[in-house]
Amino acid sequence: MKTRDYKRAYVWQLAVRIFHWANALSITLLIITGYLIAHPPAIRSTAEASTQFWFGYIREIHFMSAYLMFAVLFLRLYYAIVGNKYANWKVFVPFNKKGLTGIWHTIKHDVLLLNDKEYNYKDSVHVGHNNVAAVSYLAMFFMAIIMIFTGFGMYAANATWFLPKMFAWVPEFFGGDMNIRWIHHITMWAFILFVVVHVYLVFYHDWLEGHGESSSMISGYKFVRTERVAEANDNTENAVK
Repeated sequence: MKTRDYKRAYVWQLAVRIFHWANALSITLLIITGYLIAHPPAIRSTAEASTQFWFGYIREIHFMSAYLMFAVLFLRLYYAIVGNKYANWKVFVPFNKKGLTGIWHTIKHDVLLLNDKEYNYKDSVHVGHNNVAAVSYLAMFFMAIIMIFTGFGMYAANATWFLPKMFAWVPEFFGGDMNIRWIHHITMWAFILFVVVHVYLVFYHDWLEGHGESSSMISGYKFVRTERVAEANDNTENAVK
């Protein structure tokens, strides 16, 4: 496909990009610190125990990252209403016939690396999220809800702020602390799987289609085929050059 067949389109608004990287930071820190909390390393030291607070710092980073994730989720929900059409909540529910067909095509072509000759290439290229990405982000939203409820539920007993205490009912609802710890831990591994697949597909599409997937979440711009210019321009904040 020739370079001249593309035009530069502003797709990801600044707020969406900030939410994306803030969420990526919080998830990364939550995974690392959460794993250390679940499996504390045996660190030998000759210093007094009263001077060793490294595990407390790990917990503090974990809690701060949880608050960041909560804030980003709340603000992203708001922006799903006021943002442009690529940020709108409607793109995350592609469950009509065309959307389901697109999901199967993406899994077959991009994940399983199989040919799909019956599928129209023009339909497989999305200016914003493709159908699998949309569904995976919807799943990640529900995983984040699970993490917030179970995480704050475990933290509520020791919290002094009202927000975690609002989730004090969660442990009893799920049958005790051990159950929500197990749910919290399993969901962490689901996030790790999501991150691995997400990074793979971003670089795969960047290499295969040349739309600037990787850089677009920094600059906001993607490269769009000339015949998709009308679709890319929503007559508000999307400028096509």
